[in-house]
Amino acid sequence: MAIVTPDLCDEYPEVLVVEPGFRNYGGIEAFGGEMVTVKCFEDNSVVKEQVNLPGHGRVMVVDGGGSKRAALLGDMLAVSAAENGWAGLIISGCIRDVDVIAKTALGVQALGSHPRKTEKRGVGDFNVPVNFGGVNFLPGHYLYADNNGIIVSEKPLPVS
Repeated sequence: MAIVTPDLCDEYPEVLVVEPGFRNYGGIEAFGGEMVTVKCFEDNSVVKEQVNLPGHGRVMVVDGGGSKRAALLGDMLAVSAAENGWAGLIISGCIRDVDVIAKTALGVQALGSHPRKTEKRGVGDFNVPVNFGGVNFLPGHYLYADNNGIIVSEKPLPVS
């Protein structure tokens, strides 16, 4: 999939652009698809549940409250996501095992890396509206990401 977010912004000026601050960590640097959302804080239980289900080429948007005290994604969950057909994850928070994730066939953008894993308390919400980076992320809308940034659209955009 050839996704170039500057070109998409030029062609579709109505797209929303997420504020800068995310870094590309995944083995696939440009990715996109229909969004599902997770809202959690320092507990990746819902992320773990979802990456073990079929992704159908979707993108999981994780609102981790911007926490930089624990990682919401590690190598084992990233490999599960790739094996289950997820296009990628956007994480408003941290990840870990970045060297392995960089070699995994999955798009991953996050705010940073942190070596500590989260606690598993079973807390979090799935497919609820989330907001970070100046953008509302709604389940069923579409997200496209590359090294230039992250954009959101109500409808799928034609990418080659």
